[in-house]
Amino acid sequence: MDVLIHLFVGLHIIGIASLLGGFLTQMKAMGQGTARFVPAMLHGAFTMLVTGVILVGLNQADDQPVNNVKIGIKLALLIVILGLVYVKRDDEKVEKGLFGLVGALTVADIFIAVLWT
Repeated sequence: MDVLIHLFVGLHIIGIASLLGGFLTQMKAMGQGTARFVPAMLHGAFTMLVTGVILVGLNQADDQPVNNVKIGIKLALLIVILGLVYVKRDDEKVEKGLFGLVGALTVADIFIAVLWT
């Protein structure tokens, strides 16, 4: 079971990298007001959602403790991120504030995962 859990943790990190990497590649465009949500951001957020749900299930099946409050907050942030990216994915330009919000929520999600023990 540990190998399976580690596999999905790796896939979860790949999803985070895709979402954050897509944001970071658009930072210059955000400064110019021409940033847009790239497909990698949508795919990364969706990958995070799917692998996160699987990880919770695998950890519970393995009788490992799961902090439901932490998972709930991370899920809420991810749903907001996924909703914003999905709705605005076809727009040629996304407002600076909205684009920055997605980046800030992504970073917050990462820090919650790492620092909340």
